[in-house]
Amino acid sequence: MEIDPRRLRILHEVARRGGVMKAAEALHLTPSAVSQQLAQLEREVGIALVDRSQRRISVTPAGRVLSAYGERIEEQLAEARNELNRFTERIAGPVTVAAFPTVIRHLLVPALGMLAERHPLITPVIHEIYGAPAIQELRLGGVDLVVTERDMSQPAPALPSMSRHRLYDDEYRIVVPPGGPVPADVGELADLPWVAGLPSGACGQALDRLAQLHGFTPRRMHVLSEFPPMLALVSAGYGVAIVPHLALLDAPADHVVLTDIHGVGSRRIEALTRISKTRSGAPDPVQAVVLEALREAATALSDTLKRH
Repeated sequence: MEIDPRRLRILHEVARRGGVMKAAEALHLTPSAVSQQLAQLEREVGIALVDRSQRRISVTPAGRVLSAYGERIEEQLAEARNELNRFTERIAGPVTVAAFPTVIRHLLVPALGMLAERHPLITPVIHEIYGAPAIQELRLGGVDLVVTERDMSQPAPALPSMSRHRLYDDEYRIVVPPGGPVPADVGELADLPWVAGLPSGACGQALDRLAQLHGFTPRRMHVLSEFPPMLALVSAGYGVAIVPHLALLDAPADHVVLTDIHGVGSRRIEALTRISKTRSGAPDPVQAVVLEALREAATALSDTLKRH
């Protein structure tokens, strides 16, 4: 019985993602190609590995057993690559990073420049995914490293089998429309309309924290997930907003007015990696140098902001 390990990987993706469509997306294949490879694998082993009796394909008990071997093979191949890196003393290989726009612009782009200079054999791939979907992709192996955020008031969530790496504390600032009165303290914000972040996001949580601390209920006139449209609404006079400092670096001069209200807090930007089952728990060498570059980029950014 000959078993193609490449087809085992496809079966493993179908099993852990719960269907052909999601597996195809993760593997950058068409659903039809995935189905053809599964059928060929079934011919190789002479037993049904997927149940096609329902609208959504599921893995049979035999498929689950074989899928587990596929997972072990992937882990062993990853370990083999790490061992070879030790012998060559040249770190190489792909690394997929999930992040959100402000981090991509101000931390990842500088970090990629450092990696290209120091480790030219590393191939970074950036995906704009954040929040729960990004963590799910990390858990499933679709990405190798996730850069995430949380408001300072939020405890670090328990994430079994993942390591957390602090990168940067991004200070919040309150911005208001140009040409109008500029509030001097939080009390003057109580009756103003807000251009707010999503309740599940760091800026949305920061607004809740600020309102609770100062005893007012914010009027959320607009709720957005991205900073450029949020700042555009503030610039047009539709409300005030809490935004992190990094988001303001992309705003045109005089687009919004930065108040002198401080003490609003910050969001913690951190990286998450999977804890390896075959190593001591430390990130693999490729992930480790990416983390190092991200930390250096964060330190350089902090030093630059302090000088201005």
